[in-house]
Amino acid sequence: MVSLLSVSVTLFCLFLSIEHAKSQETTELLIVTVATDETDGFVRFKESLDYFNLTVLVIGMHEEWVGGDLSRGMGGGQKINMLKRSLESYKDNTNLVLFFTDSYDVVFTGGKEEIMSKFNKFNAKLVFSAESTIWPDASLKDLYPEVTVGKRFLCSGGIIGYAPTFWEAINMQDISDTFDDQLYYTKIYLNTTLRAKLNATLDHTSQLVQNINFAKSELEIVQQGDLSRIQNTVYRTYPVVIHGNGPSKLELNYMANYIPDGWHSNFGCRKCEWNLLQLPEAEENLPTVQLAIFIEPNTPFIPEFLSRIQQLDYPKSKITLFIHTNEENTERYVSQFLLRHRVKYQGVQVISPHDGVHEATARNMALDHCILKNCDYQLSIDGNVQITNSSLIKFLMTKNKQVVGPLVKLHEKLWSNFWGALNADGYYARSADYISIVNRERTGIWNIPFISSVYLMKSETIRFLLSRVPQPYFYEDMDADMAFCAHVRQEGIFLHVTNEAEFGRLLSKANVNPGPVHPDLWQIETNKKDWEEKYIHPDFWNLTLENTEVSQPCPDVYMFPLFTEEMADAIVDVMENHGEWSGGKNKDDRLAGGYENVPTVDIHMNQVNYEKQWLHMLATYPTHIIQKVYPGYYTKASSIMMFVVRYRPSEQSFLRPHHDSSTWTMNVALNTYGEDYEGGGCRFLRYDCSVTQIPKGYALVHPGRLTHYHEGLQTMEGTRYIAVSFVDP
Repeated sequence: MVSLLSVSVTLFCLFLSIEHAKSQETTELLIVTVATDETDGFVRFKESLDYFNLTVLVIGMHEEWVGGDLSRGMGGGQKINMLKRSLESYKDNTNLVLFFTDSYDVVFTGGKEEIMSKFNKFNAKLVFSAESTIWPDASLKDLYPEVTVGKRFLCSGGIIGYAPTFWEAINMQDISDTFDDQLYYTKIYLNTTLRAKLNATLDHTSQLVQNINFAKSELEIVQQGDLSRIQNTVYRTYPVVIHGNGPSKLELNYMANYIPDGWHSNFGCRKCEWNLLQLPEAEENLPTVQLAIFIEPNTPFIPEFLSRIQQLDYPKSKITLFIHTNEENTERYVSQFLLRHRVKYQGVQVISPHDGVHEATARNMALDHCILKNCDYQLSIDGNVQITNSSLIKFLMTKNKQVVGPLVKLHEKLWSNFWGALNADGYYARSADYISIVNRERTGIWNIPFISSVYLMKSETIRFLLSRVPQPYFYEDMDADMAFCAHVRQEGIFLHVTNEAEFGRLLSKANVNPGPVHPDLWQIETNKKDWEEKYIHPDFWNLTLENTEVSQPCPDVYMFPLFTEEMADAIVDVMENHGEWSGGKNKDDRLAGGYENVPTVDIHMNQVNYEKQWLHMLATYPTHIIQKVYPGYYTKASSIMMFVVRYRPSEQSFLRPHHDSSTWTMNVALNTYGEDYEGGGCRFLRYDCSVTQIPKGYALVHPGRLTHYHEGLQTMEGTRYIAVSFVDP
């Protein structure tokens, strides 16, 4: 039989539990912070509070901060003085819990119920967050109580307590605005009498507050239902407040791409449609944009770049051009572009190579020019960015960020225009999600520490930055883009990159041929995608498919489109610019034996330093056709005879019958029958079959030996050019 005493005890415990629950329900929670500027970090802080319907008291907004530079050293006493001034009305409210946190570098990941439950489990009236390092006075280390589990030292970035106790703590001593706030709280906590009086303790195991500094290795982003949280894997806790204290702010920025309601594996990007800017429909009401273009040395495909600039879907009357080019070879492309399009734009400012302006100086000049012209935005874009999405400007504007750029990367590479993390020296480090973002396995808009090559910046951001840093693209010995990003980060401005759509690609500036004509020809390997778009005939790809037929004008002779007309013209230009045509004689010192049995007037590819690129072309493109039309034969695509032949009635108009020293031969027509020349062609004697009037850029392939004895038909007028390759000799 259950005793009466046992029943009484049970009922009493139940009564206490109910009363405690009622007390928790009636206890109010107020988040308190000090912030003098509405920075990107503050906006993020406020959004996280709004997500959990938490009420916040913001103290000091738009007041002058005189509490020292906390990013460089001690200070922050002004925060305590602001709290004293603003919290007096709460000092007697025993049913109010105040939760003070910093704001610029804080994100909440839980709501009131979780906060109050965790706070009550401390059985304390005041709880300070904790960290593993002591700041700012290391000499106080031995005064701290030893702990067996968790962080030992106080951090003032998160403090929660009942309002009367909180008020008592901030009023125990007078403090100057420039005195260190963390040292103030530390001295109170280390005083055993005061600690006991306040019933204060530390959050040793990050139940409520996780200070990231020196704890990065302990932390992991996890998903709890719809939420993304931070788990401290050492203590198995899920802190409610994530604080990027000290130098850990970039780590918080990374985490905040996910927590609490950022990217999620079940939902993708949940903030991509937040706070979007609605652009006016009327063209005349659209914002004005300075398009700041920087074409530095060794930039390939400049004509294509400028063509894509012209194709951007934004009224030219709303665009001011600022163009800086540092290379004379590209200046002519800019001049040609402006000759055609200058009048369409609101204004044009060009800094030419003759002005002798350094890249970083030019970028600073562009910012000043933007403000001078009262632009609303600046789109900064480098010449090695090929924009394929014409809606770029409007898309970036709608993102409504201070600085935002599109993801662009090298074709089929991981090299891109952003860094997901920085190492200790401020250079590139690969973030855990970098590959997923670059490959667009995760799409969204991402807070990142570095962006280059192309980004949109608001004019108010430019004005603020210039007021703080007159020359943002200069910083010690850093490159211009690193200097800019370092200054922006220091001023609390977030950098963003979006990969929500395909925007274009980044071009490599390595291995750019400095030759006088058609340097893009040499980009066949370095920038393959752009080389193919410019130089490979668009109809070529269809013929590589299994179910398509290749034209066969003579037995085992096949003809197909290979090069664009631009490619054909470029090859001819390169050869004529070189100018050292052979005399069409048998004696030929270019050959190993010094003798050519069937000579032509020609220039070899190795004479113009194009042998390597031509061999790569042979192995990459025509081999698709060779293996299709000659089944069972697997070509090595090797060659030691690759040259351009010139036929003229006054020079050499035909070629006598011969075999080629090849397994297969390819001839490509480099100019146009009926316009550039009359006559010409190739006759295969065994079949009495001739191929004439080969379209410009088309290739003719045939066996070189035994069966396909052939001759070059006479060119009657003009000049005929063909590119010849003896393959697999």
